[in-house]
Amino acid sequence: MELAYIPSPSRGVIHLGPIPLRGYAFCIIIGVFVAVWLGGRRWVARGGRAGTVADIAVWAVPFGLVGGRLYHVITDYELYFSEGRDWVDAFKIWEGGLGIWGAIALGALGAWIGCRRRGIPLPAYADAVAPGIALAQAIGRWGNWFNQELYGRETDLPWALHITSSADGRVPGYYHPTFLYESLWCIGVAVLVIWADRRFKLGHGRAFALYVASYCVGRFWIEYMRVDEAHHILGLRLNNWTALLMFLLAVVYIVVSAKKRPGQEEIVEPDPDADADASGGSADGDDAADDEAKDEAESESGSAKKT
Repeated sequence: MELAYIPSPSRGVIHLGPIPLRGYAFCIIIGVFVAVWLGGRRWVARGGRAGTVADIAVWAVPFGLVGGRLYHVITDYELYFSEGRDWVDAFKIWEGGLGIWGAIALGALGAWIGCRRRGIPLPAYADAVAPGIALAQAIGRWGNWFNQELYGRETDLPWALHITSSADGRVPGYYHPTFLYESLWCIGVAVLVIWADRRFKLGHGRAFALYVASYCVGRFWIEYMRVDEAHHILGLRLNNWTALLMFLLAVVYIVVSAKKRPGQEEIVEPDPDADADASGGSADGDDAADDEAKDEAESESGSAKKT
């Protein structure tokens, strides 16, 4: 008899009449709201305008969801396109399956579009939202708990996750709760980035790069514990190689960026009111010059008539 363990939900969806309320979707939605809220506070603290992070998130979030789903479907294509599978399931995002690598890559493209439309440097925006993204991941991982997925090897530890479902090849038993490990790790990453940003004044994308590097460290050992099917290269899971590559790229970026552009951006968002005032002031100055020239011309004409 197990003295303690983490129970799994008996189901991951509750029906409110004909409307299904899915735990996985709720975790994703709550995570997005937290990321936008924290990112907005950090953006304003950096000198940006309130509401900008949310406006750009309108571009970044949909792109990120599509990218996350694409990465999952491409890297686990056999779940949807092998014999006996229904390819329509590839579109059922509510059943789980979002790859963070694809979400970040395509989400960055959406953020770039939003930033470009407002004349904002993407690295500054990425620095502001980096801790929020980590917290969104921490919350989103609980969606895997609702779906009874992404667990590790069997264990008899008191915090073992009790899997009760036998669907899709699951074997009921007690396993390492890797979803919980990653959730806690992401909270630590968010705290680290916030502390480092305050301590070292990280700018030009370095806070975001720190988030990527520190997340990859945790993802590497957590991924190594997982037992679900995955593609392997030279004995390591594909996501292990991805985490290693992204870690190296992030570290190189931090080093190179710190040498080329130390410190933080002085201005992260142009002020349209100031631009309008400057434009108006220039126009007023031109009008004043024209009036002065007109007065001088009239004065000279009057003198000539008197002569």
